[in-house]
Amino acid sequence: MINFYKNFNIVTPIKKIKTSLLNNFNSSKYVSYNNSTNSSNLQFKYLKTYHSYHLVDPSPWPVVAAAGGFMITSGLVLYMHKFLGGWELLMTGFFIVFFVMYTWWRDVIREATFEDQHTVVVQKGLRLGMILFIVSEVMFFFAFFWAFFHSSLAPVYNIGGVWPPKAIATVDTFTIPLTNTFLLLSSGATVTWAHHAIVTSAKKQTLVALIFTLILAILFTGLQGFEYCNAPFNISDGIYGSCFYMATGFHGFHVFVGTIALFCSFIRIIFNHFTDKHHFGFESAIWYWHFVDVVWLFLFINVYWWSSK
Repeated sequence: MINFYKNFNIVTPIKKIKTSLLNNFNSSKYVSYNNSTNSSNLQFKYLKTYHSYHLVDPSPWPVVAAAGGFMITSGLVLYMHKFLGGWELLMTGFFIVFFVMYTWWRDVIREATFEDQHTVVVQKGLRLGMILFIVSEVMFFFAFFWAFFHSSLAPVYNIGGVWPPKAIATVDTFTIPLTNTFLLLSSGATVTWAHHAIVTSAKKQTLVALIFTLILAILFTGLQGFEYCNAPFNISDGIYGSCFYMATGFHGFHVFVGTIALFCSFIRIIFNHFTDKHHFGFESAIWYWHFVDVVWLFLFINVYWWSSK
């Protein structure tokens, strides 16, 4: 047994292990960012695996955004019931949400441009995520339309058995609502113009089309606010007021969010963040805007025109 240990050379296996490790690191699975060609002086400062997926860094923004959303809903309920501090809590929640929107979008822009993390595979995942998000938004508005048609197709005796209820003076369909329909459909055309322009690398046309889109969006939001200020009923006027303001109000909020997204894309186009093939940040905002257009058509036909007949 003693002779066995004397004859066993442990140095040779260790050398083989070290050589095998160096060969693995020098193989095509890994890349060294040190330009030295001497294998004995290799310092593996960074190791990059060859896969196309983006491993997202830890981020505090989801938790902060959830806290801001909780403050908004809680503050709104407290404000409606006239509790002290409800308005301040509501405004704090809005400030936190807007702050998170800025910082989170900033991080995503950094990942897409400077870090080059949005590969073709990642872009496919982002597209699928945006499609699923829009589908969830369809379900969101479906709930409001369900409540609207449930109340309007078979009106109960509590509201007089008719729709709209007898005590409600509806908004004239062919005034502000029709004007807003023209504005929003026109903005859909101009944003499509901007999309075609960026695909053909026409930066100037893209910016001009986006300016028109933003102007139309701001006009729509302004007229919507003017309509609310002069409407002959409010959200507390029974089921009609609740359905009207919840559906059109949330649509107006989506228009506001879409306007911010298009404005961010406008700024990014100025700074050359997009190419003719890599511009999904802009493309997702366009998808969202077309979704807003379609929802408004359903609102105009059903909530405004059909309800006032």
